[in-house]
Amino acid sequence: MGKLKTNKRNSAASSPYAKAQTATNNVFKFNTNVGQHILKNPGVAEAIVAKANLKPSDTVLEVGPGTGNLTVRILEKAKKVIAVELDPRMAAEVTKRVQGTPAQKRLEVLLGDVIKTELPHFDVCISNTPYQISSPLVFKLLALPNPPRTSILMFQREFALRLTARPGDALYCRLSVNAQFFAKITHVMKVGKNNFKPPPQVESSVVRIEPKMGTERPGVSWDEWDGMLRICFVRRSRTMRASWLGSKEVLAMVERNYRVWCAMNDVKLDETVIGEGEEDEMEVDDGPEPAGVAEEEEWGGIMDEDEEDDTPAFFKEEAEKAARGNVEKTKSKKKKTRVAELVREKIRKVLEDVTELADKRAGKCDENDFLRLLFAFNEEGIHFA
Repeated sequence: MGKLKTNKRNSAASSPYAKAQTATNNVFKFNTNVGQHILKNPGVAEAIVAKANLKPSDTVLEVGPGTGNLTVRILEKAKKVIAVELDPRMAAEVTKRVQGTPAQKRLEVLLGDVIKTELPHFDVCISNTPYQISSPLVFKLLALPNPPRTSILMFQREFALRLTARPGDALYCRLSVNAQFFAKITHVMKVGKNNFKPPPQVESSVVRIEPKMGTERPGVSWDEWDGMLRICFVRRSRTMRASWLGSKEVLAMVERNYRVWCAMNDVKLDETVIGEGEEDEMEVDDGPEPAGVAEEEEWGGIMDEDEEDDTPAFFKEEAEKAARGNVEKTKSKKKKTRVAELVREKIRKVLEDVTELADKRAGKCDENDFLRLLFAFNEEGIHFA
């Protein structure tokens, strides 16, 4: 009786081992909604770890280790790895990756959201960063009492370019100024989307972040600094004069803050009424749009969830009042006082006489320009926190 011939390819595919292997390969359905794009190219993983210049005594924080492709390479160079993972399946997978090896004792896995987790001390951070937490992660690392010596972080390409953008660049924005205020940030390498599984919709880049320490970091209040920048960058291509004197919401906010400062410092105010009714918004000539500078467009990338809303809170408050139908009542009762006139003059003085930044645009200003602006406002009793 003849033997039944089988197709070797089909036979192998139908074997119990092959089924088990297939099940293993399909055990994860990657959740791209939380940024699960696993780095699969070993050459890229090696290059990222090499850029960190790790010491044998280093403790490394890894955010989102996934299946451990970066983790095992970091463990070859460092004393210890603290891996923070949101997905319990991934946490189990990276733990299995080193189970039964000498590296097992040098890996600590923390399950949870890294932004909400209280982190132990570490020397270096390496991360294939979930895109949705890019901005919060950067500022969490930089705000630590003892920030890491260096951070090698992978981001969506456009976010990375915003981090490293310089004055005059198309992507220069409040994020650029704030991040570079705290740290020296350099672009390290580009990483194509095909190096990930599953591939993301966009290209990626790796950046190095080295925090400024000691005298390198200006001694100013973060809340003051960021509060001022929010106004400057509401529309980055407007002149400073237009941003500050062309908006009654900004003028109203500055007046409120000035009144608080005066109350705290026992400064008497002249409350003489010089007009009644709705205060007209100042007509401010924004000047011709400079060549090569267009109005900043909304970012259409997948980082929308991560990009902070740049609209200052006081603008939102005005919008909410309008929605409730209270604005007309407020306007009808509003009285123009000497205080409002004084505040307007203080702003004009800072922009035109002290800093001479009135005709400059936020997208062209560097850190020193913004520092001069903040110090000049503070000298006039104008604060933003």
